[in-house]
Amino acid sequence: MSDLRIVFMGTAPLACASLQALSQQAGFRVVAVVTQPDRPKGRELKRQPSAVKELALRLGLPVLQPEKARHPAFLEEVRALEPDLIALAAYGQLLPASLLDLPRFGSLNVHTSLLPKYRGAAPIQWAILDDNPETGVTIMKMDAGLDTGPIVSRQATPIQPEDNAQTLHDRLAVLGAELLVGTIPEYVAGNIVAAPQPLEGVSLARKISKEDGRLDWAQPARALWNRVRGLTPWPGAFTFQPGEPAPRLLKVWRAEVADGGSGQPGEVLQADKAGVVVGCGRHALRLLELQREGGKRLAAREFLAGHAIPVGTRLL
Repeated sequence: MSDLRIVFMGTAPLACASLQALSQQAGFRVVAVVTQPDRPKGRELKRQPSAVKELALRLGLPVLQPEKARHPAFLEEVRALEPDLIALAAYGQLLPASLLDLPRFGSLNVHTSLLPKYRGAAPIQWAILDDNPETGVTIMKMDAGLDTGPIVSRQATPIQPEDNAQTLHDRLAVLGAELLVGTIPEYVAGNIVAAPQPLEGVSLARKISKEDGRLDWAQPARALWNRVRGLTPWPGAFTFQPGEPAPRLLKVWRAEVADGGSGQPGEVLQADKAGVVVGCGRHALRLLELQREGGKRLAAREFLAGHAIPVGTRLL
C-alpha cells in the first residue's frame, strides 16, 4: 500500500508537535501544510509567519496560506492534492464541510480537552481556571460545528499543582501528537468507529481577554491561585499597587495559597523574603514572583529589595 497522503492544517505553536510527528511517521506523506497568512506582529507590525509555517519550511514541505479556507480556489488546490486525510491542530478558523469531507477518510482534529467539555478557543486555560483535576486530548472527526464532531480517541492527563497554561500546553501538544499518529492507522483500517459526543457535559471555553487576568481579591485564594496558573504566560495575572500620580500595574507570575492566612480582600498581610501575602475573600494568597510594568520578572525577595510593598497596603 502506498503512503497515506495527508494535508496538515495548523497555525499556533500547539500544532507543531503534530506536524513534526506526522512528517516522521513511516507510511504517512504530508503533501501540503495549510496555515494562516503571515500576520503583523510586534511594535513595528512586521508580517510574521506562523510557528507552523516556520516548521514546514524547515521540513521542506509545501505551504498554502489561504485568507479563508472556504474560498473555491483553495478548495480546488486541496482537491488537486488528492489527500486521503486532512489532519488539523489549532488552525484558527471554522472550516466548511466542503473541505472537511473532501478526503476519503475525512478530517481529524487534535483538540486539547476531553470533549464534549471545553469546546472552543481556550480549553487549556479554562481547565485550570475551573480547578479541574485532569484534562486531556481528543482526536475528533471534524464536522462544520465548533468542536462538535464525533470522537475517535481520547487520552487524559492530570493537572499538577505546579502546572500553568504554558506547561500544560506543552504536555498536551506532545500527547496530542502521539495520540494522532497512533490513532490514524487504526482509524483508516476501520478498526475505530467515531462515536458521537455525549449530550451531557458540554461546555464552552470562550476566548481569553486581557481583562481576565485581573485579580479580584474578593474571590477565594484558591480561585486566584488558579487564575495566576491558568493565565500564565498570557495575558498574565495582574493587580494594581496604589501610587501617585496613578496606581502601578503589578504582574503576578507565580503564587500559592498561604496556609492559615486571612485578612481583608487585597490587604497586604506580610511582605518578606517568603513572599507577599495578600488577603482574599477566603484565606490568603502568597505572591512568589512579581513584575512591575516595564520592569523585570523577579522572585518576591528580589522584587521587595527594590520595590517596597508595605504591610497594610490595599492592592486594587
